[in-house]
Amino acid sequence: MEANNNLKFLPPKAEIETITILKQLNKSSRALAELKAYSELIPNRDILISSLALQEAKASSEIENIVTTNDNLYKSIVTEKNIDPNTKEVLNYRKALWKGVDLVKESGFISTNIILEIQQMLEDNKGGIRKIPGTALRNSLTGDVIYTPPSGESLIRDLLANLEGYYNIETEVDPLIKLAVSHYQFEAIHPFYDGNGRTGRILNILYLLKEELLDSPILYLSSYIIKNKQSYYTLLNKITTENNWEEWILYILKAIEFTAKETLELAKGIKTLMDNTIAEVREKLPKIYSKELIEFIFTEIYTKGSHLVEKGFANRKTVSKYLKSLEDIEILKSEKMGREVIYINIHLFNLLKNK
Repeated sequence: MEANNNLKFLPPKAEIETITILKQLNKSSRALAELKAYSELIPNRDILISSLALQEAKASSEIENIVTTNDNLYKSIVTEKNIDPNTKEVLNYRKALWKGVDLVKESGFISTNIILEIQQMLEDNKGGIRKIPGTALRNSLTGDVIYTPPSGESLIRDLLANLEGYYNIETEVDPLIKLAVSHYQFEAIHPFYDGNGRTGRILNILYLLKEELLDSPILYLSSYIIKNKQSYYTLLNKITTENNWEEWILYILKAIEFTAKETLELAKGIKTLMDNTIAEVREKLPKIYSKELIEFIFTEIYTKGSHLVEKGFANRKTVSKYLKSLEDIEILKSEKMGREVIYINIHLFNLLKNK
């Protein structure tokens, strides 16, 4: 299959605001606005952001068959030891996501250089833009070539420059429709040797932040894509072969609606769980209770005494008493990891696992 060197620049020459699309756009916009409004009511959004960012890193990597477990992820974050390759890739994803968030918040736009930085952090190398021809996307089962992206560094950079303009120049097209168009275009350009899918999904959240449709990175489409993975690839291909934009845009808009509602439900669940935990600890352990302590054990699933000491809660001996007391009332559960003892927030772990 020949390289798609005729990939058209944006905007697409097609009707991308059909009546069907606009009807779905209304639903998606409402769901997203409701999520944004609720997230602004949460006193410590770091709790929500930290939990969701890790779940997105896991789900987005899983689409590329990079599979790890929640338990491995949480333990690796707290111990930073014996990290298996798949878990390391997922943690790189979270790191790349945060790097992208910082860069876009600083600059107010999405650039080719930012895209490059994200991909380099994801892959932990500086392979950069594809220079050598021969890249092809294959069916994982049959090995058949299903798509050959544009070839040649100069052409790829021209396409990325055009995409950069589309991301950043204001038009009358709704940003959620532009997100769908941009996501297709990035995946069709496929500018890197590896990490294109994950980079593209990070760009989705960065674009929502840039457009101020969200003010924190809490909406991720990967969970929807996993549930509808075959449609994702089929509809991407339909644009390439048939210029069929409507079905693809509807797919992304439905993903935004579904994921916004799912995230809102999870956000409410986390807040309810934290409020209940605050009430329980205040009642049962009034001598050690502080709102800051409860918020801290909700920021990451696992923690250890040294983390609380570093945050200035108390000295090591006192911190150990805090953690043991929280274990006694079954808020935390201890686990020995080598010479260290780490503590898991049991109910938060179960809540995220069930999602």
